[in-house]
Amino acid sequence: MDSANPEMSVDVPPYIRVHKDGTVERIAGSQVAPPGLDLHTNVISKDIVIIPETGVTARIYRSNSAAETPHQKLPLLLYYHGGAFCISSAADPVYHNSLNNLVAEANIIAVSINYRLAPEHPLPAAYEDSWDALRWVASHATQDRGDHESWIKNNVDFDRVFLGGDSAGANISHFLALRLHASHPDPVATKDFKISGLVMVNPYFWGKEPIGVEITDTARKQMVDKWWDFVCPSEKGNDDPLINPFVEEAPALEGLGCSKVVVTVAEKDILVERGKLYYKNLSNSGWKGRAVLLETEGEDHVFHIFNPNCDKAKILIKRLASFINDQ
Repeated sequence: MDSANPEMSVDVPPYIRVHKDGTVERIAGSQVAPPGLDLHTNVISKDIVIIPETGVTARIYRSNSAAETPHQKLPLLLYYHGGAFCISSAADPVYHNSLNNLVAEANIIAVSINYRLAPEHPLPAAYEDSWDALRWVASHATQDRGDHESWIKNNVDFDRVFLGGDSAGANISHFLALRLHASHPDPVATKDFKISGLVMVNPYFWGKEPIGVEITDTARKQMVDKWWDFVCPSEKGNDDPLINPFVEEAPALEGLGCSKVVVTVAEKDILVERGKLYYKNLSNSGWKGRAVLLETEGEDHVFHIFNPNCDKAKILIKRLASFINDQ
């Protein structure tokens, strides 16, 4: 409660305010870039509706030159944006530019998902929307429906599909990969569609007990503590299995439904130790895949999105592209 402002009910810096009348004020992540041809990368994009009933949409990307080879089969990246589950979108200029850069470097199809945000749509809405989007993409490999997207149907190699995202989006990707592997009444994985790997960029995982830099950086730790309490209030708090995949009741990491994972961390990121721990625990689990850890020195959380033209951002994009295309 902000006692200096009696009209404010909840303040969650630096992202969001919720006023007493229920109005949600997003301080960041509300800017919008239109789709279309990006002249710098020669990548073209358009917005599509995926699930009309819940309003789940996406922005889809491909190289403009792919139109000249309409039956070329390319890897697909199903991307989930970050923003602590409560801000941003696929149309956010920083995400739009980042996807343009990655699609151009890797020569892939990318589908950037707009899942519903908290607090208007409390968790697990974001996870369910993301799963529904994955099911919709998978249906292109096994069905022939009128609502199918031609860029996916005609240009995607369904043996090379990747889940990925940054921060909260990386968290979502992790749990989707676990759900793929688990026994589920509505499975996605089939002989015609499989997830090859995960692209985990500065994953948003957390926990009650501080580790590493969290022990001394109390100010930022308190800030991150507040984020999860806001989007997912529960008695488990920051040891909820959705935010802390290392607690006993969390699904076993060995259940990831893919064969390779790249985890990127940034030296100055308050989340850096959680990303390293994820890589370490995954590598030491019974999972049979290959894990790669990429650390960037001297940079903070998702620096490549906010400063895409710096040399380290370009190097990271090249490494992610290489990971996707390495068979």
